[in-house]
Amino acid sequence: MDPHVSNFFRTQLGLELAYYVDGSLRPTLLSFSGPFVDVIRTGFEQIIADDSFGPAEYERLTDIEFPDRESLKAYLRAMYAYLFEDASQQPMPPA
Repeated sequence: MDPHVSNFFRTQLGLELAYYVDGSLRPTLLSFSGPFVDVIRTGFEQIIADDSFGPAEYERLTDIEFPDRESLKAYLRAMYAYLFEDASQQPMPPA
């Protein structure tokens, strides 16, 4: 995984900020340079497509637990839609 992607997950989607869904994450990401945003987009696409990336790997990055791979992938797809496809709301990780 690209270090920029792992750092993005750790800082922006980690336990400290993941539940703060005020709509500022997308503008924050898009305020960075185009190449950086492309790296994050590609990283999301790779993680979503990677069948070996599951709840344990996500928890190591973010300290957030998911009950199963399906709920994690649904969350990642929803986050991708929010960040890159103009979905209206940032998804909330599990409580």
